Amino acid sequence: MEFFGLFTKKSSTKEIARDRLKLVLTHDRARCSPQLLEMMRADILKVISNYVEIDESESDIQLTPSNNGEGGDVPMLYANIAIKSMRKRHT
Repeated sequence: MEFFGLFTKKSSTKEIARDRLKLVLTHDRARCSPQLLEMMRADILKVISNYVEIDESESDIQLTPSNNGEGGDVPMLYANIAIKSMRKRHT
């Protein structure tokens, strides 16, 4: 996958299709339906929002393939959470 398209050449249709298939297979191998992923996303954002103010519209949570070092891909939970500000907590 590209890193903002700055350092790599444009992906071909074949590469894009391969990356999409990898994501579908990752979701399937993890036995994670879109509904389950959405429930996990909501729970993660809820917990994090106890400590910081977040921008949900700018946050991204997904499962991606990651090499386990033994020649196979394993699902990895990727979370990119946009933080607006820290919450003040009284202890």
